[in-house]
Amino acid sequence: MELDPSDITPAINRLKRAQGQLAAVIRMAEEGKECKDVVTQLSAVSKALDRAGFLIVASGLEQCFKNPDEAMDKKEMEKLFLSLA
Repeated sequence: MELDPSDITPAINRLKRAQGQLAAVIRMAEEGKECKDVVTQLSAVSKALDRAGFLIVASGLEQCFKNPDEAMDKKEMEKLFLSLA
């Protein structure tokens, strides 16, 4: 099942934001910033990636309901969910 880019625009936006945050984390680490600050920013990046992943999975589920012939089987769907856990 292929995703429609227009359906996952919010996820793409989150990924772009996370990309910028990750660049900032790398810069902070290279500059020797406080550990607490680096970890806080790294946590924000991780959460942004998780949310983007959940949005993409939710979009995939919606497509499965709309197009049952293209739906993933239960094992494939479970594997997707577990990959984000």
